[in-house]
Amino acid sequence: MTPPPARRQRNSAYGAAPAHNLPRRGAIRRAQMITTYGVGSLIAVDHESFIVSGLDEAERSWSRDESPKIYERRLARVLDVDFFRLPPASDDTSKDGLRVRRFPLMHSCPECNDLQRHRDFNPPAGRSVCGTCVVDLVPSRFVVACEAGHLGEFPYWQWLHRSTDRGAEKATRCGGRLKMRTSGRTSSLRSILVSCTCGQVPEVSMEGSFRRNALKDLGLRCQGTRPWLGASVPAPGCGLDLRTLQRGSSALWQPVLKSALSIPPWSDGRSDPLAEHWAALREYDTREQVEIYLKGAFKGNCPVPLDEVMTLLDAEREEDPDSESPPTLDHRYLALRNKEYERLRAGNEESDHSHDEQFICEAPLGDRSVLDPLGVTGPMLVKKLREVRALKSFTRLVDAESTTDSAEMPLSERPLRWLPAMEVRGEGVFLRLDEGRLGAWEKSLAVAARADRMRTAHQRVLEQRADDPSRVAPSPATPRMILLHTLAHVLINEWSLEAGYPAAALRERLYAADDMAGVLIYTATSDSAGSLGGLVAQGEPGTLGRTVRSAVHRAEWCSSDPLCMETEASGTGGINLAACHACVMLPETSCEHNNVLLDRALLIGTPDDPRLGYFEGVLGQ
Repeated sequence: MTPPPARRQRNSAYGAAPAHNLPRRGAIRRAQMITTYGVGSLIAVDHESFIVSGLDEAERSWSRDESPKIYERRLARVLDVDFFRLPPASDDTSKDGLRVRRFPLMHSCPECNDLQRHRDFNPPAGRSVCGTCVVDLVPSRFVVACEAGHLGEFPYWQWLHRSTDRGAEKATRCGGRLKMRTSGRTSSLRSILVSCTCGQVPEVSMEGSFRRNALKDLGLRCQGTRPWLGASVPAPGCGLDLRTLQRGSSALWQPVLKSALSIPPWSDGRSDPLAEHWAALREYDTREQVEIYLKGAFKGNCPVPLDEVMTLLDAEREEDPDSESPPTLDHRYLALRNKEYERLRAGNEESDHSHDEQFICEAPLGDRSVLDPLGVTGPMLVKKLREVRALKSFTRLVDAESTTDSAEMPLSERPLRWLPAMEVRGEGVFLRLDEGRLGAWEKSLAVAARADRMRTAHQRVLEQRADDPSRVAPSPATPRMILLHTLAHVLINEWSLEAGYPAAALRERLYAADDMAGVLIYTATSDSAGSLGGLVAQGEPGTLGRTVRSAVHRAEWCSSDPLCMETEASGTGGINLAACHACVMLPETSCEHNNVLLDRALLIGTPDDPRLGYFEGVLGQ
């Protein structure tokens, strides 16, 4: 994040956009714009706090040189956009950056204890200090949010005057000034005290402000405020219950991310000039109609041959979900994964394609039959891949995995034909489980019962976190999915020990469905740790066989055993079983499912029932 020129300063009811005052030490990486500091999130720079502005402002400010377009037709189609854009670069040559607004506006002075809006302190231009005391102001530690994604200031006036006959809605008419101080007796909310110079109410603490119904009991409801969109955007009525949150709480902003691999015929970049024309081209069925459209759109100089355009249209129609009803985003996303699975199984020889090809997947040269005793089959060496990860929306209070469209907050006020995204290039290893052996293992009553316990717990958590429990999608927890997920984790941990990769530099991509049983492990970063060139070598059958055996043997033991293995439930909401940070959990950048739905017992069995484990026969080898 870099400071834009001073001439871009704009004033609003939310205060002057402070981006021009941000020091370079407040810069963030491009990838953080997608995963950590996206639109609508709060970002702390030194002692100040800001909220990242919406894409409406980004569309005007992000320069094309610093935030170029990137294309991935398959993902763009799922998300109903034409293209994606990289967030602005932050280096010594950049002239622009992410636009932010000051939030929260309520600040306190540690010297005079005044609690008021930032501008009422009369700070000098470009500084966040008390105009009287000349000490750094402290942004409010507390904010309020609702499950629809709205965000607002904590109502200090109403909280303090709640015991008066004036009523919460008339509290601001007392004419006094708010004060905030800390007693220093404890580190709890009881020591944070708020008072008013009007003298009509006693000093009260912040204790109890985090109760679920604390603000509801005051008669306060969400007003639909969206400070990241600016004061010019009218706040729609909302009316949902408000919750008090710490300014740095992880529940305050959770990204809804979608990703896709670039696979043929889209992976050579030749289709990029047609990015904004696919929606129109899909309306035509015949070659003649497509040709007429292209001649009109490109004035007879279409950069893509007509034969290739028809091939791309056929490939896109093949990914249409098999459903008579209008496909949902989940259906389209599953169809996207199905096509990736087919391509990873089939491979893509390097010698058959040009230098621009971004997907190269080949079968290893070694004897793959050495993996048969392990129940592993079909390893493929993905020597070259490209993944695009896009920020679709975000949620507050509601878990991103359990969200419905109504709980997701869009990144802009008006629909835009693009989304911010990151592209990652690297390599990987793809492997599958033997369908025959897997099918027999899944039919075990003990296996099904153990997976059902996890699925029930997961479904309960999803319903508790959703705004409308009746619309929550069923939990994806199946024996197959849990097995593949846990296997991916133990392999990543093994490669981090044996191959020199940090675990955070590797990432899983699961393909678990009735007709899919595979996992892709690939480099997940764009720095040097993502391009060491050694991951593909781990996919050779002999090496992979030794790795799987070592990983399975290592999973037999956890430093938290016997507690870890014998626990009835672990993790948030009891979603995991035999899984903890000492054995199979990974850094959050590596896991697709936030370290839930994991169970070592489905890999190796339990002391009481070794047959639970898919790899039970491997342990004695």
